[in-house]
Amino acid sequence: MTTPRRPTGPRAPARRAVRALLLTAAAAFAALLLAAPPAGAHAVLTGTDPEDGAVVAGAPASVGLTFSESVSAAADGIRVLAPDGERADTGDASGSGTEHGVALRDGLDDGTYTVTWHVVSADSHPISGAFTFSIGAPSASSVDLAAVSATGDDGAVGLLYDIGRYVSYGGFTLLVGSCVFALACWPAASALRALQRVTLVGWSALTAGTVALLLLRTPYTGTGDLTDVLDLGGLRDVVETRTGTALVTRLLLAAAAGAFIALLYGRYARLRTADAVPLPGDGEELDEDDADEAAYLAEAHAQRVRDLTFGLALSGAILAVGIAATWAMSEHASTGRQTGLAVPADIVHLLAVGAWLGGLVSLLVLLARAPVPVPRDAVRRFSAIALGAVAVLAVTGLYQSWRQVGLSWDGLTGTTYGQLLLVKVALVAVLVAVAGLSRRWTARLADRTADEAPRPVPVGAADTPDTADAPDTERARQLARQRAALDRTARRKARDADTERAGLRRSVLVETGIAAVLLAVTTALTAATPAHTAEETGTSATGGAGDGQAAPEPAGPVSVSVPYDAGGEGGAGTAGVELSPARTGGNTLHVLLTDPSGAVSDAEEIGVALTLPAEEIGPLRHEALHVDVGHWTVPDVQFPRPGDWELALTIRTSDIDQVTVTTTVPIG
Repeated sequence: MTTPRRPTGPRAPARRAVRALLLTAAAAFAALLLAAPPAGAHAVLTGTDPEDGAVVAGAPASVGLTFSESVSAAADGIRVLAPDGERADTGDASGSGTEHGVALRDGLDDGTYTVTWHVVSADSHPISGAFTFSIGAPSASSVDLAAVSATGDDGAVGLLYDIGRYVSYGGFTLLVGSCVFALACWPAASALRALQRVTLVGWSALTAGTVALLLLRTPYTGTGDLTDVLDLGGLRDVVETRTGTALVTRLLLAAAAGAFIALLYGRYARLRTADAVPLPGDGEELDEDDADEAAYLAEAHAQRVRDLTFGLALSGAILAVGIAATWAMSEHASTGRQTGLAVPADIVHLLAVGAWLGGLVSLLVLLARAPVPVPRDAVRRFSAIALGAVAVLAVTGLYQSWRQVGLSWDGLTGTTYGQLLLVKVALVAVLVAVAGLSRRWTARLADRTADEAPRPVPVGAADTPDTADAPDTERARQLARQRAALDRTARRKARDADTERAGLRRSVLVETGIAAVLLAVTTALTAATPAHTAEETGTSATGGAGDGQAAPEPAGPVSVSVPYDAGGEGGAGTAGVELSPARTGGNTLHVLLTDPSGAVSDAEEIGVALTLPAEEIGPLRHEALHVDVGHWTVPDVQFPRPGDWELALTIRTSDIDQVTVTTTVPIG
């Protein structure tokens, strides 16, 4: 029996690299399991003053809101509407960080008031909501909660903003990947228009997408009116926010990147593709002095190339890190725990995506459009860069996923963020599998060195034949078009005859298609509420509560009877509790008191406290309103989560007699 030999040759390093990648990912995952619990992004309203549904004896001086993390609110971001829909606040919201509020006008009438709020969380996403409180006693209200809670992240504005995100991400990816390919994989390709176009498309998309996001920011964080893109005052306010500052910084860095591109595809391309260093003697046999001078010129030329390459690599890295930081420091990575680690991890993640996917598009375009075959060494260098990028993505992506999802299976399968994350992981797995096929084609490439180095042609002059033999201008143009067409046809036939490069081109094309979808899923992830936050607030992928299932149908009124004895004469009886519809959201609570004989009884005051022990929510306190003899009600009881809630009734029958009794009510 033959003993199998360990793999040797070019495949052995690749297998060792894959094993190292898997071990690194496993070690990172194990470290995350032992680390502290994660914290989500997206702010959540955690408290209000007055409380939601509360009935206060007199008009408060102001309304306050408390959020789970720092938010920013415009001057008109918090509004208080009277029962007739008119403004009841002074119109100037105040506060900072997690505490915000607005002052109320004097002389407010009794009735139910609606508080609407619209703020922007620290991760750049707008959030909004509404709640009610009553002065004196509840009343009817003409306010439409659905209308006053409308946000700009829905509808046409939300769609355009998401498109702007995708275009910006795609532009950054193409810009970074094509420049990395030109500097690290195939320097001579910097003279080719095919690669230059990839870079210019990426730069243009990044710039145009950023301008669009800056203009759309006002309606996106406001009411969603598309005409607000022309609001210069709103634009000024946007620039003063964290996200606005990040967008303006991105535009400035994009302008600097324009100068970088001009240098890369101008002087650098000419130096890299120079046929030869000018030599003294015009081709005659060189004496010793001329030979020394030629060697000096050659060394000087090589030094200029090295210096320029180093300068471009350093400045390009600074620009790429800076542009990536405009996302990392204004979105999910900038909020929650471990931001000191999350922000640099997100920057590295974005750079790895750009080097891999942008380089992939560059390779595809060069395989299809370059006038010369892509050298085998260039493909191998890109393959090594792509493998390193995948390793970086595995580690940083795992960390960011743990940070936003945690170790909750429900958070992974029952929230929009978790489901998008699973789709992204599946796409990456497929992309890596197809990349493995591309590596096999790369191993089979045969170098054809005769005409592989691109000739130094001025930008815009490639593929233009010599027409000096055509005296007529129009005739010369016709000959030029014909010769260019014949040249393109000949190159296409040559590419098709090269089976290895044709196979590589097909596999890279599949990779690029998957990468485009992957980028769309990544864009959606940046706009989705992190799974940890979605679980805390009861938001699921289906819009329901709790575990991600659709919200249950109303369970119908719940009726329970609770005996009580407050002491004193007439202090004993039974409290009949009726709760409808007994599900998450708004409910109506009625309390009916009877004495031991079954006759109607009464009390001086009844207080209600609600607690969900399983999730440590509460107590949520309410003061019941006296409707009639023995009849008390709480018109708007909010249950944020389903479960078995403990309801505590504090019944005061006289100035000195009082008792608290409890019962359990199921909420669906």
